[in-house]
Amino acid sequence: MKDLVLIALYAFLGAAAAGLIGAGALWRLRHRSVALSVTVISAVAVTAMLAGTLAVARAMFLSPHDLKVVTLVVAMAAVVSLATALLLGRWVVAGSRALTLAARSFGDGGDFAVPGGAPPAELADLGRELAATSEKLAVSRRREQALETSRRELVAWISHDLRTPLAGLRAMSEALEDGMATDPERYFRQIRTEVDRMNAMVGDLFELSRIHAGALTLTPIRMSVYDLVGDALAGADPLAREHGVRLEGGGVKPLPVEVDGKEMTRVLANLLVNAIHRTPADGTVAIAAEQRAGSVVLSVTDGCGGIPEDELARVFDTGWRGNEARTPPAGAGLGLAIVRGIVEAHAGRADVRNVTGGCCFEVTLPAARP
Repeated sequence: MKDLVLIALYAFLGAAAAGLIGAGALWRLRHRSVALSVTVISAVAVTAMLAGTLAVARAMFLSPHDLKVVTLVVAMAAVVSLATALLLGRWVVAGSRALTLAARSFGDGGDFAVPGGAPPAELADLGRELAATSEKLAVSRRREQALETSRRELVAWISHDLRTPLAGLRAMSEALEDGMATDPERYFRQIRTEVDRMNAMVGDLFELSRIHAGALTLTPIRMSVYDLVGDALAGADPLAREHGVRLEGGGVKPLPVEVDGKEMTRVLANLLVNAIHRTPADGTVAIAAEQRAGSVVLSVTDGCGGIPEDELARVFDTGWRGNEARTPPAGAGLGLAIVRGIVEAHAGRADVRNVTGGCCFEVTLPAARP
């Protein structure tokens, strides 16, 4: 038993000496290639075995011939181990370089593609994570480009819509100042109309900026959808009569919701105004409400003739007007963007789909808790 303890002690001391030297070498080579580190680790393992074997052999007073045999056997094992380590290192380095090149193209704004071959499991996992991240960034880039396009369109439309009334106001004010207006009262009424229109546009911009900044403060109360729809129909009735459009909403049930009454009335008003302007005379705009799986769905159906399928996804974008299918000619493309912002602030969802003869805008809100 004592001999086994001594043999274990000599073997441990010899191996520990080799391990310390190897640890020092790894520390000095920590910024070098993985292949070199793998080779050092393999050399440390073989050297530790050789040092332990030689220490035990000398302690056991082996013959020179036996010592040479043991040393030769360990040396052959060292050669094979080092060759295997070099092959493993080159394999890992090749996979790492392929991943680096793929990540470089990814960083330059391209898409990441997982390199081919059979890399180690860790590099394969890293490649899959980078591919998933690349897809997320691509989606973000597309969303950012769409937002930038919407901003550009918004600035262009706002500039256009403000320039026209301002030019008219200047012309009318100059005519009044020079005493050239034959009917000053008509000029005053026209000036008031243009000012009201620009004031509404500025109000929409302010509302949209509050929504985007997250500063929209809601005061939800429990109320009936029937009351919301009644208020919205009453406000839109004069415009509908002016355009010769019929409003239908008599079949709305008194479903309970918890919403900010003022903001939700604005949502329905924007939808109704948009529908009335896009529905031809003698057409019908219908508003309805129904309950679906814990939600209340409000819908406004118009007779606009429909929206092209490739444009449906952008209907609620800020400042986008498409082919005149969603915003009155005097609008700035903000009405439906405000609708979506207010509805999402209520933890709801705004959608649009084509129906026979027109389109249907749906607002989905969480049903009131019992």
